[in-house]
Amino acid sequence: MSKKARHEHKMYINTSDYMQLSSRLKYIAQLDENALDDGAYKIRSLYFDNYSDKAVMEKLSGVNRREKFRIRFYNDDPSFIRLEKKSKLNRLCYKESTTLTREQCERLLNGDFGVLKDGQKPLLIELYTKMYYQNLRPRTIVDYKREAYIYPAGNVRITFDRDIRTSNNVRGLLNPELVTIPAANATILEIKYDGFIPEIIRQIVRMDNRNETEFSKYVVSRLV
Repeated sequence: MSKKARHEHKMYINTSDYMQLSSRLKYIAQLDENALDDGAYKIRSLYFDNYSDKAVMEKLSGVNRREKFRIRFYNDDPSFIRLEKKSKLNRLCYKESTTLTREQCERLLNGDFGVLKDGQKPLLIELYTKMYYQNLRPRTIVDYKREAYIYPAGNVRITFDRDIRTSNNVRGLLNPELVTIPAANATILEIKYDGFIPEIIRQIVRMDNRNETEFSKYVVSRLV
């Protein structure tokens, strides 16, 4: 499990922006290891929320301290599944993660929440506790394509997310043929880094000249 503070900036960009930025980044940064032949990869996430839509309302209200849980895997391959908790505090982001087996995931989708106690992993126990006391439940699946670049200095990660789709059929999480519907017609640029962002990256993405957004794939998917 990992937990560290990260800076995170999100911006809407158009096709011209994407073409210019990606063509520059290819010369100085490394593509993510999950990338397929076209340079991108698919992410599927299942988000948890309660019956009062706590995570949605806190995001829309701009609550300073908030968190959300999700299950995530890549390229329709459920052989490696992670449970993640993403938190935000004072504009800094924190992420904790641990692995789930396919069997654990299937049991959870079938309503067997007790499976989260089996492995004695702290993050699984925390989700189990919050499912019990806060009524967290699997709510929405979010799919999208991501093109990601990594720059070692500052532990920088630059991503382009597009083709954001969603489904409320949470039991279909592991089905690669799951029918989804469009959730947002947008390309989102995200820049994440630790303590500092190198000047070469700042110049390429021209952060000072772009308007930031609080875009949330989960929230837009819930509002469809």
